[in-house]
Amino acid sequence: MLASKVTKKTLRWRFRTRALAFEEQFDLLASGFSRSFSVARSFGADNTSSLINLSKDTEGGAFQLRRQMRRDSSCNPLFNQDHRVVRTSIGSFSLSNRYYRSHGHLEDIKDKFLGSVPEVVKIVEVGPRDGLQNEKTIIPTEVKVELIKLLVSSGLPVVEATSFVSPKWVPQLADGKDVIEAVRNLTGVRLPVLTPNLKGFEAAVAAGAKEVAIFAAASESFSRSNINCSIEDSLSRYRDVALAAKSHSIPVRGYVSCVVGCPIEGAVSPSKVAQVAKELVDMGCFEISLGDTIGVGTPGTVIPMLDAVTQVVPVERLAVHFHDTYGQALSNILVSLQMGISIVDSSVSGLGGCPYAKGASGNVATEDVIYMLNGLGVKTNVDLRKLLLAGDFICKHLGRPSGSKAAIALSRTTATASKL
Repeated sequence: MLASKVTKKTLRWRFRTRALAFEEQFDLLASGFSRSFSVARSFGADNTSSLINLSKDTEGGAFQLRRQMRRDSSCNPLFNQDHRVVRTSIGSFSLSNRYYRSHGHLEDIKDKFLGSVPEVVKIVEVGPRDGLQNEKTIIPTEVKVELIKLLVSSGLPVVEATSFVSPKWVPQLADGKDVIEAVRNLTGVRLPVLTPNLKGFEAAVAAGAKEVAIFAAASESFSRSNINCSIEDSLSRYRDVALAAKSHSIPVRGYVSCVVGCPIEGAVSPSKVAQVAKELVDMGCFEISLGDTIGVGTPGTVIPMLDAVTQVVPVERLAVHFHDTYGQALSNILVSLQMGISIVDSSVSGLGGCPYAKGASGNVATEDVIYMLNGLGVKTNVDLRKLLLAGDFICKHLGRPSGSKAAIALSRTTATASKL
């Protein structure tokens, strides 16, 4: 009898200790919010779930446990309502209650500090091209095709599929023709491809590409090291591409690289960025992506650059493309949104780097961008659950963990929840 009582007290103590630890972990994520939270676990294929609400009794310091069985019932309004489970190579986890949205009293202060942030943001996924071009081992064509299909299924409106550059310079994308032929009939998505010159454009069109992209640099030194010609010579090439695209009624997107800093020259003048961006618009580019190629930008350097460019190019035609070398990408994106930018380039799982910019790390992770935008209440129409599956798929084939902090954090918090 005594042993039984001791066992029961021990079990109660263990449960209380774990519950306290779990609540403290969420307090770190939700400081300033209510201490109440919900943990949802999904059982079986019928989506029937058991919802556990843990709330702290502020007077006695005890926990009240309420369990109820429900089918897709609503949860704490501070959180997202999707209770489905994602199973990946880094663990199984539910997206339920894993990221904050701007609900409730947050709306009262949102307009004061974030009123200029767009209500809708378009995400341009560059993982299959910019994210994979710097990989050391050749990735099978079928893996690239499957990645694109998974990304499209998540609701991404634009997925940069591949590049039609010389295999001599970018061998990882030598199968561009096969990739675009395999995905060109996908619906509900734009699939632009990179074309460095008229020859690349003609090859892309022959393979079935319906949109192309061209890329210039704001740094003279980088232009010569990247595409072996001056800025002016590169713009001359692209005018030929733009004219050919116009005759085929094919849209052209323009990239400007090194908009904040260059690995050779250092700081880049905002006026130079504006000059190159305007040249691309004048030749017919419908959209200009401003790329911090080596990821050295901060809000303090991004703001003057955007200010200069928006004086010559309408803000609605501008996108931002940040690498996360110094961990500044999300802050740079946020300040860009506050300046009216509504198009953001990103790469699933933070894949990427530049073969001609030594030390440049990957692009900002699409998962992290979506998580932030969800928290701001900004619409993207991207399903984070499906996006995580796409990221897990490619990371498994690359044999390394995700570069997305959101994906890693979601797996860790669920692992903790599963122990309760």
